[in-house]
Amino acid sequence: MSKKSKKTAARATSKAGRRKPAKTATKRPAAPSNDATAERIADALEAIANHLSAASPANSGPESFGAADAFVWHPDGRLAPVARVSRVDLGLLKGIDRMRDILIENTERFADGLPANNALLWGARGMGKSSLVKAAHADINLKRKPADRLKLIEIHREDIESLPGLMDRVRSSSFRFIVFCDDLSFDGNDASYKSLKAVLEGGIEGRPDNVILYATSNRRHLLAREMIENERSTAINPGEAVEEKVSLSDRFGLWLGFHRCSQDEYLAMVRGYCGHYGIKLADEELEREALEWSTTRGSRSGRVAWQFTQELAGRLGVRLTGK
Repeated sequence: MSKKSKKTAARATSKAGRRKPAKTATKRPAAPSNDATAERIADALEAIANHLSAASPANSGPESFGAADAFVWHPDGRLAPVARVSRVDLGLLKGIDRMRDILIENTERFADGLPANNALLWGARGMGKSSLVKAAHADINLKRKPADRLKLIEIHREDIESLPGLMDRVRSSSFRFIVFCDDLSFDGNDASYKSLKAVLEGGIEGRPDNVILYATSNRRHLLAREMIENERSTAINPGEAVEEKVSLSDRFGLWLGFHRCSQDEYLAMVRGYCGHYGIKLADEELEREALEWSTTRGSRSGRVAWQFTQELAGRLGVRLTGK
């Protein structure tokens, strides 16, 4: 080999030695397959569903109606039992004797499986409309066997649209139910009243034979007077515009009107409460204080009489047991 060839080979070897070793590419982890991703999502969803199911109270089935005499309906399908209903004794409701007798008779017929009407209790506020419904329910159940007792279900005004769902829940039960809505009324363009109309009358299924509806309202037609007048003034056919909404109250077969009580009726309510709870005060002083209380409130009603009784009992150190 010539000297020139040796030098060339030596330079090539030297350069090769000085070269940096080539970097080895780092392998990325293989992307998970679509099947594995879908499986992880399904497992996560199942865990969430199990957690929600465990956290939610169980729905009340037909077999649970015997656990209580009163329930509150929730639009998610739950019927929450009420262990102790807030009510007053029927005998303490003064000044509404005629309405009391009519409602008791209607409720008793229904409890006995005889024809009875849905009832609308309307009129002056604080005159015992809702108290009468709850007291009538308790009075009817006093002498009945557990299997024959009426069940009271309260549905809130804002949940009226879920009323058909409630009807489905109780339709097949052997018990009989009073579905009760307190302070029922409709404003503006509220169309939820159509659900109530369908249940009262007119729907294909209608009201189940084991259900009766009781509602209370300050309005006879469940609508504000200005709403009715506005419908009349703006509609092409005023009569037809109002007819659909006003006809809702017509579907209650029983109307019970509650009017403002007289001074004597108001004082009778106060004396009845004081006698029942053992509140002792000279009659003249009791009358004077009760009238003064109603004057400061600007009204006389059963509610005002009860509020005065609470004030008097608290002042005299008397506990209102047995309410």
